[in-house]
Amino acid sequence: MSLRIYNTLSRGVEDFSPLLPGHVRMYVCGMTIYDLCHIGHARMMMAFDIAQRWLKVCGFRVTYVRNITDIDDKIIKRAVERGISIRALTDEMIVAMHRDIGALGIEPPTLEPRATDYVPQMLAMIATLENKGFAYRSPNGDVNYAVRKFEGYGKLSGKSLDELRAGERVAVLDGKDDPLDFVLWKSAKASEPDDAKWNSDYGRGRPGWHIECSAMSCQTLGETFDIHGGGADLQFPHHENEIAQSEAANGKPLARFWMHNGFVRVDNEKMSKSLGNFFTIQDVLTKYDPETVRFFIVRAHYRSALNYSDVHLDDARNSLKRLYTALASVVPDELATIDWTHPFAARFKAAMDEDFGTPEAVAVLFELAGEVNRTGSSKSAGILKFLGGTIGLLQSDPRGWLQGRRDVSVALGSVSATAAAGSIQAAVSDQLTSDQIDHLITKRAAAKAAKNFAEADRIRQDLLAGGIVLKDSPAGTTWEAQS
Repeated sequence: MSLRIYNTLSRGVEDFSPLLPGHVRMYVCGMTIYDLCHIGHARMMMAFDIAQRWLKVCGFRVTYVRNITDIDDKIIKRAVERGISIRALTDEMIVAMHRDIGALGIEPPTLEPRATDYVPQMLAMIATLENKGFAYRSPNGDVNYAVRKFEGYGKLSGKSLDELRAGERVAVLDGKDDPLDFVLWKSAKASEPDDAKWNSDYGRGRPGWHIECSAMSCQTLGETFDIHGGGADLQFPHHENEIAQSEAANGKPLARFWMHNGFVRVDNEKMSKSLGNFFTIQDVLTKYDPETVRFFIVRAHYRSALNYSDVHLDDARNSLKRLYTALASVVPDELATIDWTHPFAARFKAAMDEDFGTPEAVAVLFELAGEVNRTGSSKSAGILKFLGGTIGLLQSDPRGWLQGRRDVSVALGSVSATAAAGSIQAAVSDQLTSDQIDHLITKRAAAKAAKNFAEADRIRQDLLAGGIVLKDSPAGTTWEAQS
């Protein structure tokens, strides 16, 4: 079976083969580097870590480019707030990012370009767009992209210009000819620090966000490459705008396959810094070992939503313990290669070849662990370890991992005071009264209002353990007992 990848552009799973035989070129939009990485960022980088690992297993040479956005409104604001240079802030955050994602076993990309090192290439692309009539200078000094000039706008996101017009502002702001237009070059503001400004034919200023990735991907991988990836939130407008400006400038498709990973959610809301419901990788690693966190992310399909909670991490840790317990029971054969016709290996490969299907692949690992436990086979244990290694798992010494495992449980006591009568632990072990349920719902609403989404999720999980299902709606939260 050949590798198949879901292509956001075509909205279907397609057979994959690279433009250059044997060589895959992949660009992924990386971090805007003004703060510590949270679990949502880890999920994105893990998705493409798994992809590049499996592409190599398939025998491809991979040039994997994951950029760093190191100039941006948020970066400027944070540097000014801290009273340090932009470079000092971004250098600090890059070190922290490498430390945190390295702990999770996320391999470094082949290239990690910083946006500020590619400003000349950005300016050259802007000039090309202006010469072709796709860009124009505004009275306020900005240079904007004329969206309506690009015939294919909306093909990635599926948004038509008519749909986008429905969301237009009445007034055209910021010197744009059309509300749909986006900025390519931002004119410098007097309030901004000098290290946020570059000289150009358009005057002092800095690049817009979208042009950064177009210039970096084109410079490092060529005008057309195999895979472009990022989080689902980047599909529109960022990736849509990348397509518009890159293809208008070069007259060629930007990427053949577009991959987007799903969101991490906390209590059914997207994890993000703007909502304040995020957990940094550093915070999570104070409670859980790195491989547990990796396993928690990997066992969900990269395109699906991933629900974050201590309950789910505890389950991931216990599941990983089962795999390591099997490996600790025998000495695994050391395999340099594997026979992919072996039944377990063949099923694992079939799962991964179908759009990097890690849930099905992980299921094969558990079947293998059961085989090891039944037979004590060193060969089966060796296959289990080898297959786990292809997705960055099961490479620690089994006994060492088991002995070093931190038994950090989700403490029901952390929210037990919210029970109207007795503790939640007692309540879920007996029958909850209506008053107790309503009281817990009120406490959950208060936790959500205070942006304490972890506690809100724990309350919901505890109620579910007691057979109570919550249903949220604009009118409020209702509940029903499971039969």
